[in-house]
Parts: sequence; structure tokens; C-alpha cells
Amino acid sequence: MVESEVPAVSFTNVHRHFGMVRAVDGVSFDIVDGEFFSILGPSGSGKTTCLRLIAGFDQPTAGRIMIHGQTTRGVPPYERDVNTVFQDYALFPHMTVMDNVAYGLMVKKVAKADQRRRALEMLEMVKLADMGGRKPAQLSGGQRQRVALARALINRPRVLLLDEPLGALDLKLRQQMQIELKALQRQVGITFIYVTHDQEEALIMSDRIAVFNVGRIEQIGTPGEIYERPATAFVAGFVGVSNLLTGEIAARITGSNTAFSVRPEKIRLAEPGNPAPEGSCTAEGEIHNVVYLGAASRYVVALDGGGELIVIEQNLDKSAAQVAASLGQRVRLAWDRRHNQPL
Repeated sequence: MVESEVPAVSFTNVHRHFGMVRAVDGVSFDIVDGEFFSILGPSGSGKTTCLRLIAGFDQPTAGRIMIHGQTTRGVPPYERDVNTVFQDYALFPHMTVMDNVAYGLMVKKVAKADQRRRALEMLEMVKLADMGGRKPAQLSGGQRQRVALARALINRPRVLLLDEPLGALDLKLRQQMQIELKALQRQVGITFIYVTHDQEEALIMSDRIAVFNVGRIEQIGTPGEIYERPATAFVAGFVGVSNLLTGEIAARITGSNTAFSVRPEKIRLAEPGNPAPEGSCTAEGEIHNVVYLGAASRYVVALDGGGELIVIEQNLDKSAAQVAASLGQRVRLAWDRRHNQPL
């Protein structure tokens, strides 16, 4: 990521209202030039609306949007130095892969020899150099996604917008494409703005993440900051799995009724009465649900006095049968109090 003084994209108190619905409600943020920036949130949180505002497919009700220091007011989509990759790829089925990739250059009336040369460069970059003569229907989902990326990048936009582009792929292919997409972004060095509802996807690929909820930003930070230090209960609950403790339950564990969150992988299971390291929070209870996940298992522990905690532990020395047999066992939970995140 190469930083410059002028943000690639800047939102200043941006609103987009549809009647009484505030799809985007006073949003402000700056995206660094060359950054992989993800907009993460549930359906209806305003993330795709923000992408459409950047692309020029929609206009803000109020506020200011700048792209590389230039106002977007009155600038149509085709004059903005951005391009968009959609979830459905939007490839032309009657065209070959080569012609699909070169389409943007053809519209700009670039010489045919240059069209072919640059299209081949793009296909080589996405590892599809031998697929230029095929039609989209002859490709796998992952290959079609690469063609869509090559077509979007051939015009050399300074900002690439990606609207849940991996959502239609199966799990294994999606995981592979996440790694490839991040590597491609580093290779080309341009700003990627990526919209997703998949928390793991955002954590894997992003330099920074903006977590959206009902049209507003709950938190902006690096993946580590978002996961380890969630700023709100919404972020703690939406990004990964987290235990939220409030009121009497929090007071029993910490001595204070201040609400906090703790990630389930930070908690350790032990037999009741086992001493815990100094500086630990502890609680006792009974395992009333357990799920074997292969590499790890998820335990739900009903605490003495009310409430429950989720614990995730790797199956380093436990078989599936041993995990299943733990149901109903009494346990002591312990974790370093430094992992408590106040909310």
C-alpha cells in the first residue's frame, strides 16, 4: 500500500435517503491511495449504496464525495477514473474471453493491435493466457471471475470497486480467490474498494475495514483492530463470534458491571477447582452444548448463577468421541483479563 497526501476516495458527511429510509446516514471516511479497503456489513447496512455513490450510479442527498482530490458532483460514471466488478460478472456471452477483456479499449477506439496486446497482458496477469478463444460459458466460476477482473483492470482505473464479487462461488474456490485477489491488488498497486457481508473475507484481504450498520459506520480499523478491539457491541457480535457480558454476569466475573466482550478462542476449559494463572478471569458452569468442527470444537457453557459463554478450542489431543463425551461435564473457564474488551 503506497500512501499519498490526497486520499483515493473521501466521504464527508455523506447522506443518501430514499424517502424515509436513510440508506447512508452522515458517513465520513478517507481511503488511502493503493489501499485494499473493505466495506463490511449485513444486508441493508448501506455498503452497496456507498459503492454506487463512488461509481456515479447514484447521487448523494447531501455531503461531498471526492476521488483523488476532485469533486464527483456532476461527473457521470464514464468520466470517473473507477471501474466496477459485479457479483454476476456481467460478461458478454456471445464474445470470446479475449474480446470481453478488450471491450473497454474497443469502446475507446484503441487500435486493434494494442487491444489484443493489452488484453493478452491482462489475461496473463490473471493466469488465463490460454483461454482467450473460449466463450464465458466454457469457463468455471473462478475463471469467469478472473475474466471480469481483467476486463475491469484493462483501462487502468485508479480505483477498482468490487461488489461482493466472490459471493456466487463455492467455499473452497472462494477461499482460493480471496488469496489470489489480494495478491493481484498488491501486483497492480491500485485502490480496491471491496463490499462484502462475509467477515472472514474482509479479515483475510483488507488493509482496513469499515463496519457498517443501518447506514452508519460503527468502526474503521485494521483487521486486527476490528477483531481484537471492537468498538461497539455490534462490531463484537458481527465480526466473528464473541461473548458479550453485561450487568450482573459481568460483575460476578470482573467485579464491575461494565459491559465487555471476550473472544471464545481466548477462553480455556479446565476441571472445576483447577487454579488459574494470576490475572485471569474465571467462571464455573456446565457444558450444555458441544459442536465438533474437525480442527476445533465449540462448547456452550451454562454458567453457575446464569448466563453462558461460548468457548472454542483446537482439538490438539481430543478425538470426536472425547469431545462428544464432554456434554454435561462441569468445567472451570479461565482467560487473561487483558482479552476483555470494554464496550
